[in-house]
Amino acid sequence: MMHITVLTLFPEMFSPIRESILKRAQDAGLLEIRLVNFRDYATSKHKNVDDVPYGGGAGMLLKPEPIFSAIRDLPQPSEKRKVILMSPQGQVFRQEKAKEWSEQGELVFICGHYEGFDERIRELADEEASLGDYVLTGGELAAMVMIDAVVRLIPGVLGEFASAEEDSHSTGLLEYPQYTRPADFEGQQVPTVLLSGHHAKIKQWRRKESLRRTFLRRPDLIDAVSFTADDYSLLQELVLEHPEIEPWQAKWEHLRPQLKRRRSHRIDPG
Repeated sequence: MMHITVLTLFPEMFSPIRESILKRAQDAGLLEIRLVNFRDYATSKHKNVDDVPYGGGAGMLLKPEPIFSAIRDLPQPSEKRKVILMSPQGQVFRQEKAKEWSEQGELVFICGHYEGFDERIRELADEEASLGDYVLTGGELAAMVMIDAVVRLIPGVLGEFASAEEDSHSTGLLEYPQYTRPADFEGQQVPTVLLSGHHAKIKQWRRKESLRRTFLRRPDLIDAVSFTADDYSLLQELVLEHPEIEPWQAKWEHLRPQLKRRRSHRIDPG
């Protein structure tokens, strides 16, 4: 079972974790989520968790004592625990990180608020994580997004694990187009290959369309893609189909020698 604890001043914000896939995972005993309001650990009369920064400046900072006390009060982990601090200074969260965290026994998210937090709180964290290059009011929304991305990768959470493995970003490429009934909707036809029942051709079509979408929509992802020898002919076709895209041509010229070498060294088992 995956154990997730969230330290937050606003536990009521986390109603989405009781819905959909996350709810099913909890009901199935695959996931336990605890919400800890670290205001409960404040020792002042008015339960203050923030104070003005030394040296002056705008805004208020979270005090270290409540968060340290909340962490120390957590049950001893049965498996390795990873503590993650939500911070715009952290590493940008990506699919690879979701996969890595899904293999942990326990995750603890610290959600900041106000202007920031006392620097000494950083020492509690194994990692700092950010959704992207922008600033949110607090870490709660970011934590919910990360929890959702992680939980769906836990074995048994999704009905068919292959569906998670083929998602956009899981392979480095964007996901191929998908269709369901009817085969003809207002004159828009489902590609014939998907109706053929020819699994090898369907697989090849999907790979090609994933390559196409990634080059067209997110060319920045291409450098991280692991290409195969079979991609050589697909990329050749795509270059001919999209001669107007200069970055595509440049990338193809860069990739062609290594793909050609892989293709020439490939041994056909037939």
